[in-house]
Amino acid sequence: MSSDLQSTRERLDAVDRQLIEALADRQELIDEVATAKANNDEAGTDRLANVHDPEREAEILDRLREKAREAGLPPSLVSDLYERIFAHSVRHQVDHLLEAQNPDRAAAEELVVAYQGSDGAYSHLAAENHFGAYAEALTCRGYQTFKEAVEAVEQGEARYAILPVENTTAGSINETYDLLADRQLHVVGEEVLPIRHCLMGPEAVPTRSLERIYSHPQAIAQCSDFLASLDGPAPQTYLDTALAAKKVRDDDDPAQGAIASRHAAERHGLHVLEDDIANQPENYTRWMVVAREAVQCDERLPCKTSLVFSTRNEDGALVQCLGALAAHGVNATKLESRPQLHRPWTYRFFLDIEGHAASDEVAAALDDLRDEARDIRVLGTYPSPRTPGGA
Repeated sequence: MSSDLQSTRERLDAVDRQLIEALADRQELIDEVATAKANNDEAGTDRLANVHDPEREAEILDRLREKAREAGLPPSLVSDLYERIFAHSVRHQVDHLLEAQNPDRAAAEELVVAYQGSDGAYSHLAAENHFGAYAEALTCRGYQTFKEAVEAVEQGEARYAILPVENTTAGSINETYDLLADRQLHVVGEEVLPIRHCLMGPEAVPTRSLERIYSHPQAIAQCSDFLASLDGPAPQTYLDTALAAKKVRDDDDPAQGAIASRHAAERHGLHVLEDDIANQPENYTRWMVVAREAVQCDERLPCKTSLVFSTRNEDGALVQCLGALAAHGVNATKLESRPQLHRPWTYRFFLDIEGHAASDEVAAALDDLRDEARDIRVLGTYPSPRTPGGA
């Protein structure tokens, strides 16, 4: 290696260190902002109103795009980078404010989070992303099934479990909804991540030379168009995406491939044969975080409330239940139906609504819903500052 190239790489390394230090300095300032908001004693709703300020973000992005042009950088590069930074800042402020109301959340020496899958699975990545502020105390523990992850929380082996509930391509994960209804746990948070599926193998071979491709059923469904275009390899279901990658690595058979994240490919030393193979590029999965105890959440934080209810056996019963929400201006963001066990042709409904269960509008809507529904259980109110890929 030439001395000039080595010198240039050393200067690049120094710039990278400066970028990390600058991000750390920025986070310290975000801490100061969050502390100021939490300690502001002014009356009214201004104290937490600007945890997420889209107008200020838009102004900053416009200014930074112009700075990028002046520096000869693509404005889109700066926009993409700062949108991630803003999202992290909002999350960091919400975590700070939650800690103020839930001191035990920050005091734990070890924070164990259960998930279905293995090291490098998407649920593992979602757990690390959601609890990133507690990285030093965080232990993510994988289980073979969603049920086992939930039981870990019930039995005190884990404080939280993170469960996928829906994907923008493949739809809802029914098993999670059934577990939410049958177990006495509380929804205390949500996580939304972009899902970028890759096809990987032990050797850099042509895609059409593969004979078998392993992955989780949800990943296979999300990549069905790509798999159909290959007209050859048979998709094989596996426990999770990361375990599929591990199997392909361990078998070391060039005729085998796996669909998983790029992170899993790197972790298991596999070659990425095709990138971004999902049916649609806007591919997101949403997880719910559950715990034995409900989270205390300030009413002025942007929140969601999740609940499950069943209707009376009457004409128009569901319409009347939803009308109780509409009458109070409460917006529903998700409605899911699931059959009730031992009661053929009867259903329970899962509903996500915007707002805090204790706010005037939502509380009044829930009171009216109780009058209309046969039964209702609020699963939890939790922070929901923004939804990637959404409005």
